[in-house]
Amino acid sequence: MKKLLLLFLTSLSFAQLQRVEPPFWWENMHRESLQILFYGKNIASHEVTVSDQIPILNSTKTENPNYLFVTIPTKNLKKGNLTFTFSQNKKKFTHTYEIKDRKENSRFRKSFDSSDLVYLIMPDRFANGDTSNDSHQSVIEKPNRNNINGRYGGDIKGIIQNLDYIKDLGVTALWSTPLCEDNDERGSYHHYGQSDVYKIDLRFGTNETYLELSKQLHQRGMKLIKDYVTNHWSYNHWMMHDMPSYDWFHQFPGYKQTNYKTTTQMDPNVAASDKKLAMDGWFVKSMPDLNQKNPLVMNYLIQNAIWWVEYADLDGYRVDTYPYADKESMATWTKAITDEYPNFNITAEAWLYTHAQIAYWQKDSKIGAIQNYNSYCPNVMDFMLFGLFEKGFLKKEEQTWAEGMIQLYDHFSNDFLFSDTNNLLVFAENHDTQRINFVYPNLKDYQLAMTILATVRGIPQIYYGSEIGMTGSKDKGDGDIRREFPGGWPDHTQNAFDQNTRTAEQEAYHSFTKKVFQWRKNAKAIHHGKTTHYLPQNNVYVYFRHTEQESVMVVINNSNQKQEISLDRFEENLKEFSEGTDILTNQSFEIINNEAVSSTITIEPKSSKIIKLKK
Repeated sequence: MKKLLLLFLTSLSFAQLQRVEPPFWWENMHRESLQILFYGKNIASHEVTVSDQIPILNSTKTENPNYLFVTIPTKNLKKGNLTFTFSQNKKKFTHTYEIKDRKENSRFRKSFDSSDLVYLIMPDRFANGDTSNDSHQSVIEKPNRNNINGRYGGDIKGIIQNLDYIKDLGVTALWSTPLCEDNDERGSYHHYGQSDVYKIDLRFGTNETYLELSKQLHQRGMKLIKDYVTNHWSYNHWMMHDMPSYDWFHQFPGYKQTNYKTTTQMDPNVAASDKKLAMDGWFVKSMPDLNQKNPLVMNYLIQNAIWWVEYADLDGYRVDTYPYADKESMATWTKAITDEYPNFNITAEAWLYTHAQIAYWQKDSKIGAIQNYNSYCPNVMDFMLFGLFEKGFLKKEEQTWAEGMIQLYDHFSNDFLFSDTNNLLVFAENHDTQRINFVYPNLKDYQLAMTILATVRGIPQIYYGSEIGMTGSKDKGDGDIRREFPGGWPDHTQNAFDQNTRTAEQEAYHSFTKKVFQWRKNAKAIHHGKTTHYLPQNNVYVYFRHTEQESVMVVINNSNQKQEISLDRFEENLKEFSEGTDILTNQSFEIINNEAVSSTITIEPKSSKIIKLKK
């Protein structure tokens, strides 16, 4: 008996298999192979075989003997367990690897598109649904709500508890900043420095809690967008403590900060040293830069992204710092995911400063084609439109040759540069920018901004709390633009999630937001229609969104004067219609198609109309 126990204990110590990633896989995947990372003391010194007559296509070792990358084909994988056997000097141990049943029609899942409204949440600051998980012994940073850059305790349960509030606003898709573990000593609340990309941070919940969020969203007819980071991890990522290879991360040696000039990716005159530093330099010292040119790294990132889609039943990705990684590698990553899921939408954060530079990163870009480059990324963020809001163009109440509503007109005149204008993310703010209500500290400007986002081409995205007038200044630090949502914590004295306890000001912001975006949910002309716009006059911008079946006229009066507008000028878009109704006021008016009589509409200062036209 003692001999058997000794053999058993020897076998356990002999194995020392600490991690297996991906932890499991699925049958009937389109991807032809699966590369499994086995991590454990001297695991690379073992011979490995697998059950069920599955051949091993490749067994890759690195300079670190604690890693072994084993590749098997996926064609004949069936639901059940595979047994991997590791042998060394006549000693053996096994590992059971599960192949799961794939969800029916998973490959052709529907993603988010221009019919959606995306609601962006910073989960640590949104709502604390479970105070018992505010801290955990496995992670370093503890909650400190007195620190503007500290952890506050918001979590996934808090999001789930308020999904009905979010849906009632007209939201159809939820984008949360990253939820995977971030084990930095401080500033970890934003989670863009991930320390384990297969594990939800326990201060947010568990992997199972994340699955519940996905389930609850889908039960409400809503979608889940995951924030993915391909460019960097945390310096406390478990691999940083025992790197698979020196070139898993970019090293100079060690840390060197990027120059942040991602225009070097497409600059034909670029100095090679500048381009290398932009791509290979670390975003900040606590975020080591991943080397996507390393095939093992790239395969790891592809499989991790696919694993989360399948595991959590995701509806899309938003990808952080997209142009900071090697562009050819990013094209490989994106294409691999969209090959697996042909209808899957991926949004690239390409924070650049000209229309052409942003358009370069969209799939099938005519700009990228000049350099024979295709990113394969379907969606890019319209940072040029955001830039207009950020610079305060709505404060220009008098139109000049270059300022006022002509800036908005000129922006959309550049749409010819984009391969798919319906697949642009349009926004006035996000978690990295000034709050819209800080830039424009009044309700009227907010209403104009929301009218624009709700009616122009693309996919609108709004930021949590702005719909109740929340503000915050980036000048005071990122933490100030990521404040707690009123009512999200047990000690809050006021609850803005509940209409009955909102202040009058909060309700004024909320009711307008709800009205315009609830209407948008069923406005086909807005989702997929063409745009016809007219040169602004007297700081009034008029445009139409139209299909063969329906048409919507939008009027934005950004002047401080009441305006009477003759409809004759818009005859090419109005000739088939006899009346219209403003969805904001329910006011109806007649369109007179008679040369002897001129129809007019009157619009108040700093206000808008969204007019649904009828024949």
